[in-house]
Amino acid sequence: MSSIDYEKFLSELVKPLVLYPDEVVVKIFSEENETIVVQIMVNEEDKGRVIGKNGRIISAIKTIAYASASKTGKKIEVTVDSF
Repeated sequence: MSSIDYEKFLSELVKPLVLYPDEVVVKIFSEENETIVVQIMVNEEDKGRVIGKNGRIISAIKTIAYASASKTGKKIEVTVDSF
């Protein structure tokens, strides 16, 4: 199975949603026990845009990430924080 660059993948998903795309930072914190922990960092003003009303946008992003991770037999946890 091919490996996915989750940093690039999630960055490309988030950048079109925000006002400050150059400030988007995606980091992988761990890849232990088939679980990948990813943090998306955005400008304070963009955090609401990424989360969306009632969390719908971040939920959709997580669903896409889960689907791509499951194809490689892994699980993924995605969090959003601001600077």
